[in-house]
Amino acid sequence: MAGGELRHGVELSNLDQRLFDGAEATKRDLVDYLEFAGERLLRVLRGRPLSVVRVRPGQEPFTQKNLPKYTPEWVARTTVWAQSSRREITYALCDDLPTLIWFGNQRAVEYHPTLFLADSAPEPTHLVLDLDPAPGQTFADAVAGARLIRAALAADGLTGAVKTSGSKGLHVFVPVVAGIDAEDAAAATRAIAARAERIDPAVGTTAFLLEDRHGKVFLDATRAGGATVAAAYSPRIRPGTTVSCPLRWSDLDDVTPADFTVRTVPALLGDNDPWRSEMPAAQELPRDLVEEGHTIPVARVQAMHEGKRRARARRAE
Repeated sequence: MAGGELRHGVELSNLDQRLFDGAEATKRDLVDYLEFAGERLLRVLRGRPLSVVRVRPGQEPFTQKNLPKYTPEWVARTTVWAQSSRREITYALCDDLPTLIWFGNQRAVEYHPTLFLADSAPEPTHLVLDLDPAPGQTFADAVAGARLIRAALAADGLTGAVKTSGSKGLHVFVPVVAGIDAEDAAAATRAIAARAERIDPAVGTTAFLLEDRHGKVFLDATRAGGATVAAAYSPRIRPGTTVSCPLRWSDLDDVTPADFTVRTVPALLGDNDPWRSEMPAAQELPRDLVEEGHTIPVARVQAMHEGKRRARARRAE
């Protein structure tokens, strides 16, 4: 094993290989970071069906949901029925540090858990709003969008925690009490985005089609149901190997996503766990919020029908 080591009972290999083009990091840097993130990352992965994004030398990154046959027996797992492909998928449950290190050795850079726990599927534990700047916009625009979401939440007596996406935007997580129906949670998420858009439609938009956003921040409310989201503390396959890093709301004007990488986050965080300290307690969803959300069409479905309508119109011309 070139650059081989044994950590937490896991044999590691090729640690000095570059992770990917533009990573500015090696596989060793990735494993070192995962070891540092440790319990902080495990707290947001534990008990949740996990998808990872892996990158092999000379290949494009790929998403892995189904565990490969060579997975060690000691890796916990759960079986989930996938309606889209009409088959059962065996997902990992990343419940301990050896499993996390094993994934690192498999060159799993990104960690995308479900919004529900395996033993209470499909009830979500959080609502998620994804703030995605338009082409040509900056991180400051994503921050403006996140503040719209925060204001909309506050108007309903709700609050959330914020983190960088690890790309160019932000994620706002709103913890909810147990037992909320997945469709009600998805509806509430749509209503929050719509209310945020109404606060300042010059800043944010809920338009799913890029051509309809007109240079505004996309207030993406589609992360619901069986969707996954890059976990807090997850590295990303982005230039510099950035990390999806939790923040205080008061930090937003003073940082950029590039500040947080697998090499810089350990020194920036030290022993702190801002995702734990900044996350509010689980909250009840106001009935009117859920009811409004059920009147708002599901964005992907609406966009699909609108796209077909526009295609027909173009052909008719």
